[in-house]
Amino acid sequence: MASTTPTHIEPAPPVSRSARSTGRAGDKIFAGLSKGSGVLLLVIMASIAVFLTYRASIALSKNEGNFLTTLDWNASANPPVFGIAVLLFGTVVSSVIAMAIAVPIAVGIALFISHYAPRKLAAPLAYVVDLLAAVPSIIYGIWGALFLVPQLNGLNLWLDEYLGWTYVFDKTQVGVARSLFTVGILLAIMILPIVTSVSREVFLQVPRMNEEAALALGATRWEVIRMSVLPFGRSGVISASMLGLGRALGETMAVATVLSPSFLISLHVLNPGGGTFAQNIAAKFDEANEFGRDALIASGLVLFLLTLLVNGAARLIIARRKDFSGANA
Repeated sequence: MASTTPTHIEPAPPVSRSARSTGRAGDKIFAGLSKGSGVLLLVIMASIAVFLTYRASIALSKNEGNFLTTLDWNASANPPVFGIAVLLFGTVVSSVIAMAIAVPIAVGIALFISHYAPRKLAAPLAYVVDLLAAVPSIIYGIWGALFLVPQLNGLNLWLDEYLGWTYVFDKTQVGVARSLFTVGILLAIMILPIVTSVSREVFLQVPRMNEEAALALGATRWEVIRMSVLPFGRSGVISASMLGLGRALGETMAVATVLSPSFLISLHVLNPGGGTFAQNIAAKFDEANEFGRDALIASGLVLFLLTLLVNGAARLIIARRKDFSGANA
């Protein structure tokens, strides 16, 4: 019996990008426009960073307080005293609350639209979700101030009564629900369409063969989603979450409309008060003098760096997980 020897196939050598070009004028123009767009983006980002750093350095050189720990914002005083401790705390806490609420719900909605809902229902539901992403933030802010805040008073009392032992939900101040918790809920509603839309598109890209193979092995619908859909879409869900987090960190008008600002740090998230970077800039920019605006720009620089840090961390997570997600199979 003749033995068969496995044939070793040499992998094709990588083709350089220049070799892929056909040399036609259209290819050269398109390549030039693409390269120019990338360079322009870097120039814009660098110019924003330089502008923020320069104006922030002017304010920080005259600040008599500790920029990171001072619980006050009085840039117009003589000497000026201001710090970002309250703003950083409020921005992070409200964004964490928003992400904790929005991401699980958004993933559930995306799975329902992509894998459970009948086609006649999935299409209009996806359209409504996309439509919500286009609603201006001021509309959310007005709705939050006039409808959401009064409706949350009962929820706040319930959380205080049954979960007040956790300290976080212990409401120690009397007042309407203009708190970081309310801001977090409003931000969750605002980022929900973004996370849902991107996650839905990722789940729809799962290879049909993977799902059919799991079903052929006797897996239930939930097991198919757990073993095939979610691992494949994990990187996309992380990217969608980071997009939502970026909006939550920088949201301005809706937060300024709902929140009752104060420069106090409290872990009692149901108490009225607090502040965020974007809300503080929007509230104080018009009345600030030249130095006060530099101080606000310094806080904007921190928000800029925080956003870059979050996006960089997301890219790192995606890069480390993509080899195990099955997306590249």
